[in-house]
Amino acid sequence: MCSRPVGATGALRWPLLFVRLGVMLMRVFRTRGGFVVERAGAFYGAEASDWDHLINSGDPALVTSDLPPCSSPGPDDILPPIGRQEVWAAGVTYIRSRQARIEESEGAGGGDFYAKVYDAARPELFFKAAAHRVVGPGGKVRVRRDAKWSVPEPELTLVINNRAEIVGYTIGNDMSSRDIEGENPLYLPQAKVYDGSCALGPCVYFSNRPLPAETAIEMKIERGRAIVFHGNTTTRNIKRPLTELVEYLYREASFPHGCLLMTGTGIVPPNDFTLQADDTISITIEPIGVLINRVAGA
Repeated sequence: MCSRPVGATGALRWPLLFVRLGVMLMRVFRTRGGFVVERAGAFYGAEASDWDHLINSGDPALVTSDLPPCSSPGPDDILPPIGRQEVWAAGVTYIRSRQARIEESEGAGGGDFYAKVYDAARPELFFKAAAHRVVGPGGKVRVRRDAKWSVPEPELTLVINNRAEIVGYTIGNDMSSRDIEGENPLYLPQAKVYDGSCALGPCVYFSNRPLPAETAIEMKIERGRAIVFHGNTTTRNIKRPLTELVEYLYREASFPHGCLLMTGTGIVPPNDFTLQADDTISITIEPIGVLINRVAGA
C-alpha cells in the first residue's frame, strides 16, 4: 500500500527529460488507497488521486511525476482501472470472431450479418458496461442464469481520453452468452450486457507509442487443476486500425470523462465448450500484465 512508503522518504521527481520528450511508458494501478505508478520496476503512489483527471489530463506523465516511493500494490488492493468512463466494444474485428459468430447463428439464419459487418466500411460498435458493472482483477465474472453456452472473450482494450486520443491500454474480458446471441443478433445486448459481464485490469499501460503489431494475446481457462482451454493470437490479426475504431466511436458521441473500448477477440473456445462455476480465466497481454478472474457460482 502506498500509505507506507519504502526507500527514500522524500518525493522522487522523474527526470524532466522524460516529461519534456513526452515519452510515456508506465503502468498505473487504481487501488483502494489511490493510484500506484510503476516505472522501470519502481513504484510510486498517491493516496488522494483523481482517476478521471489522470485519463484526461493530456500529460499523465506530468500528473504522476511528483509522487513518493511506495511498495507494489497487493492483489486485494487493486480495483478495476475505470472511473466515470463508459465501456464500449467492437465486434467481428478478427476473422476467427467472424467464423464463430457465423457458426453460432447459423440455425437462426443470422450468419450473413456477421460476414457483412466484417467486410463493411462501418465497424460494429456496442455499449458494453457502465463502471458499476465492471469487475476488477481477482473479482468474479458471471454467466447468465438463462444461458447454456457462455465463453470469455479476451480483448486488448483502449483507454481513450475525452479528446478521442488513445492514451493507454488495459486487458478486457468480454463475457458472452453465445447461445443467446446466436438465437437472434438483436439479442446481443442481453448476451453481452449484464452484471459481471465485463472485467478489466490489472492496470493501464500508458504509452504515447502504439503497441507493436505482433503484441501477443493469450488466454488460459483452468478447471480444478486442469487446463481446459488455451489459445493465443496477436493484434496483427485485427482487421481494422485501432484509430479507425476510435474515430467511429467518437464520430457522433461525446465522452466527457473518456471511454474504454474493447477491440474484439481473436480467441474463441470450441463450440462444445462452456464456462462452469469456479473456472479460472487468465488473460495475458504484455506489457500490460495478466488479468485473472474466477467464474461465480449460480
